[in-house]
Amino acid sequence: MGIFTIENEDRLTKVIEGTGASLIKGSKYASFDTKVLGLGNLSQESKPMNAIAAIFDLEGFTNFCQQVDPHLAVPEYLSLFLDWLFEEIREGIKHSEIEGDIVTYADLPLLSKFLGDGVLFLWNTDNMRPVALSNIIFQLKYICIAYFEEFLPSIKNDITTPPLRLRCGVARGIVYSVGNGQDFVGPCINMASRLQKIESLSFCFARRGID
Repeated sequence: MGIFTIENEDRLTKVIEGTGASLIKGSKYASFDTKVLGLGNLSQESKPMNAIAAIFDLEGFTNFCQQVDPHLAVPEYLSLFLDWLFEEIREGIKHSEIEGDIVTYADLPLLSKFLGDGVLFLWNTDNMRPVALSNIIFQLKYICIAYFEEFLPSIKNDITTPPLRLRCGVARGIVYSVGNGQDFVGPCINMASRLQKIESLSFCFARRGID
């Protein structure tokens, strides 16, 4: 996601009288292009990668954002939630500690992407052992349970009417790099997105490719 702003020095006239239109420098106007996305050279050949895609979604987040003073409540909640979520991801793959270094069951996600009402995590599984795959799946399921049983009680005195359920959809497949490799596309990401939308379940994964 890219942010494009027009600064005061780029504006030649704020409003052209009688039109409601503003006048900006031609160079600034022309700079609004695909570079804003921060993806690099989009014509660069994609590199395939075997992956696990997991999408967490906060059920009811839209309604939560419509409360009184959302500019205060939403940042506070997101800060608490995202700190907790990333800690759970780290702790879930931790086996032991040796003199400050960490022995892990599996690698940490290659890609972490905020989606507005959730987070996408992408793991590279090219050289991942089956037991590591299983550990990731179990941890993702545990996180959905822990959100309700542990996280929500921990913030009840700080946050009013937070999203009551964390859903997660998981799928394995091939993803393809986009541009400079800072983002990826692939059917398993789309599948994970569809699975997390199944309202009757808080956790769902596609069986294919996961033993």
